[in-house]
Parts: sequence; C-alpha cells; structure tokens
Amino acid sequence: MRDQAAALLAWYDIHARDMPWRTPPAARKAGVLPDPYAVWLSEVMLQQTTVAAVRGYHAKFLEIWPTVTDLAAADDADVMAAWAGLGYYARARNLLKCARVVVAEHGGRFPETRDALLSLPGIGPYTAAAVAAIAFDSPETVVDGNVERVMARFYDVHTPLPAAKPELTALARAMTPQYRPGDYAQAVMDLGATICTPRSPACGICPLRDPCAARIAGTAAELPKKTPKKKTPTRFGIAYVARRADGAWLLETRPESGLLGGMLGWPGSAWSDAPDPAPPLQADWHVLDAQARHTFTHFHLRLTIMLAHVAQDAAPERGQFMPLRPAALPTVMRKVYDLAAVTLRDG
Repeated sequence: MRDQAAALLAWYDIHARDMPWRTPPAARKAGVLPDPYAVWLSEVMLQQTTVAAVRGYHAKFLEIWPTVTDLAAADDADVMAAWAGLGYYARARNLLKCARVVVAEHGGRFPETRDALLSLPGIGPYTAAAVAAIAFDSPETVVDGNVERVMARFYDVHTPLPAAKPELTALARAMTPQYRPGDYAQAVMDLGATICTPRSPACGICPLRDPCAARIAGTAAELPKKTPKKKTPTRFGIAYVARRADGAWLLETRPESGLLGGMLGWPGSAWSDAPDPAPPLQADWHVLDAQARHTFTHFHLRLTIMLAHVAQDAAPERGQFMPLRPAALPTVMRKVYDLAAVTLRDG
C-alpha cells in the first residue's frame, strides 16, 4: 500500500484544493502547522454541509472569534445568530460546549490524540480522527463519504452502504501511511471530491488508476452501492407571525433540545401529521396563501403561516416583541419571514 499512498501524496502536492482552513502541502512540508482551532471549526461546520456553504461562515467565525478562548467567552445568542442558515443547529451548541471545555480543562489548547479529542463535547469518531490527523499529523483513519467511495471503487466492494462502512473503514485504515498522514487524509478526500466523483468518475487522470479494481472490472460508475432509502415523510405545522404597531416582531427562543434548539423563531404549533392551532396571543389572524417549505434530514416540513397586525399593548402568552434581524433566523424561519414580511409591511 506504500506505493498507492506515495502516488496519492504526489498528486496532492500538485492538485490540493485551496481551503481557508488548510495548510498547503508545500508549506506543511516546510514546517508550517495548521491551527487546530481552525481545523476543528471547519470539521464541525463541514458535517453534512458543503465546502462552498462553509467558506463564508468559517471566515466570519474566525473574524469575530479568532481563538478558541474568544469563542468560549462568546454569548450563546451571538454564536447561534452567526450560525443561522448553516443548519444542524446542535452543532453550534456543541461548538460552544467544546470550546469552553478546551479552555477550562485544557488551557485553551486542543488535545492532540484521537482518544483525548473524543472526550470533548460534540466530537465523535470522525471529527476526532480528522483533527488528530490534519492538525497534529497523527496516523488516524479519516473516513467520510468521499473516502468511502474511493475505497469501494479501489477494492471493488459491492456490499451496499451503510452495511459496508466497517469494511471500507478497515480498508482505508490499511492504506493510511505513517508518513504525512494529515496530508494523506486530505488527499483521499480531495480525490473523491474532484476525480473519483459520484457520477462520471475521471478514471483516466486518477493517480490510483492502474491498481483500481473497479476500473479494471468496469464497475466504478456503479459503486458504492447503497441500500434504498425509505420515503421521506412530511410533517406540518403552523407559524404565527405578528407585528406590533412600532414595527417589533413577536419571536421566541426555541427549547435547547430538539431541532433548531436555542434559535430564535416564530411561535407555532408542534410539527406533526395534524398540528393543533397554538396562537401565542389573541389577534385577528389570517392565513397567508403560501406555505413555507423546508426539508430536514429525516422529514419534509410544510408550515402554514398565520399573520396578524397587533396593537402596541398586545400581551403574548409566548415569546416577546423585539426588533428583527432576518439574518439571525434559521433558514426555515427565514423562509417564513420572506413570505410574510411583504404582506405585513404593506398591510
């Protein structure tokens, strides 16, 4: 496997993607080490999120909170507002928890080993391995969707995912070198992202082309195989959007646990097959003729939007009236705002 690792590293030295949190291979070989804080932040943000979406958020976080100590001291609401739109909001809550433990228990320095990193809040096996390898050059096995695809094709593995995960992880571990493991981990991911792509893999220019078993067998395009997904269910809900005479909007902070935990949002019903009305105050509510639609990991959501102009002395049972920064809303709540704002402004 040394020949394959060497070939992949030689390719990476020339073709490594430019990432704001990444130390280029030439600089790394010259002794420039990555910032573990920037690496950790990128890995948390990249969970189920594209590189293109993360770039701006990563830069914004580093500008506002340039060190883990700065982040640990941040106000929770400010961090949640800065995260708005990136999705999977439990990551933001865990980000703060982790930063505070790193500062309180590790003197503001990230642990260097996978096992020690696993002890931190919000860090699972993948993130621990990625930070250990990329930030500290530990020979850990880093396996994401790109790596699984590369391994499935290189070894012509036809067991469908997710059942194939243990086998693909073991194969990836066998290929991980002791030499430059951090660059190697990023090289495999880059290979999957740019050449060994889900559709139309560019086998002709792949540095692992010759020994690739799936290329030889002619099966590369059909791998990795996946178990068919179950149909995604649809849930429904009601969002109540009220605007006071002075221009303030009725908002509430969602419970810490559950979807969008700790985020600002519109008061509303539970999300279910048949939601019960739950108006936060007595008002002349009327229904907007458009629904807000959003898809979470495990379900689609359709929100009926109820609108009301209310008096200055309106007293809600839930939430509070406040000025609104739409950018601080999570995406689904911003969709509600976008649909409701014109009507309420003009009404």
